[in-house]
Amino acid sequence: MVVPASITWTEDLAGIDWEEASALYRVAPLGNKPASDLRLVFENSMFRAFAFDSGRLVGAGRALADGRDCSYICDIAVHPSHQGQGLGKAIVGRLVGLSASHRKIILYAVPGKESFYESFGFRRMATAMAIFDDPARAEAGGYLIRAQGAG
Repeated sequence: MVVPASITWTEDLAGIDWEEASALYRVAPLGNKPASDLRLVFENSMFRAFAFDSGRLVGAGRALADGRDCSYICDIAVHPSHQGQGLGKAIVGRLVGLSASHRKIILYAVPGKESFYESFGFRRMATAMAIFDDPARAEAGGYLIRAQGAG
C-alpha cells in the first residue's frame, strides 16, 4: 500500500491542535484521551510523527525513549478515513527508524493487531508485565491475562 501523496508529515509540536488530536484518538478508536493529556505525553516523548491530509490531522504516534537503551512506541492512531492505506505502517516505520539507535524497541499492541507489528520485526515477549490504573478494564480489553488464582 502506498500512503496518499497528499499526506504531509511533521514531528513539530508547535502547530498541533490538541483538541483535534483528542478527536482523532476517539474516532480511531483508541479511547478518550483528553487534549491536555495528549499534549503532556507527546511533549515528554523523544520521537513523534504527525500525518496531515489537506491540513487535517489523520495520523499520529510517539515513542518514549531514553536515547540509548529503550524506546517504547505507543499511541499509534489513524483516522478511519485513512485506515487501510498504509498510513499506520508509515507512522510505525518512522518511529522505528527514529528509534533505531536503541538496544531494544518495545510496544504493546491492541489485541488482535499483533501480526501488523510482526511485519516490522517485533516479536512477542515472554516476560512483559504491566500495572494498569483500571486492571479489570485492561483485562476485559484483552491487554492483561487474568492473574493465576484470581476468582
